[in-house]
Amino acid sequence: MKLGRLNHVGVATPSIAASIAYYRDVMGAETIGEPFDLPAQGVTVCFVDAPNVQVELIEPLGENSPIHGFLAKNPAGGQHHMCYEVPDIHEARAWFERQGAKVLGEPRIGAHGTPIFFVHPRDMNGVLTEIMETPHGDRH
Repeated sequence: MKLGRLNHVGVATPSIAASIAYYRDVMGAETIGEPFDLPAQGVTVCFVDAPNVQVELIEPLGENSPIHGFLAKNPAGGQHHMCYEVPDIHEARAWFERQGAKVLGEPRIGAHGTPIFFVHPRDMNGVLTEIMETPHGDRH
């Protein structure tokens, strides 16, 4: 296993609309994608492009969203996770499991349309970490 490219930093927010305005008006972001729902994950997401990485804005979608717990502890929102790319999601999952890391759930399709899984923060130096298969084509 080798550390791959940092794809994005996930930021939980109680309002994607307010966060978009912040990144556009305060931070000067010029390329901000349209928000879209990921019902299987219980979230609405939106990507903000920066020169070297994306910021994934994450808003709860409904009352059962896993983001609700995070926002209950952090009402203004904040950094939720970091996401690294790997060439093969199944090899990466097997590697983390051999290391004794707690993989959270089975690989599933993430916001970039590629397979992902999460690794528990206690096994990742305190940071919830998303591992995603490197996107192909124009998906970044």
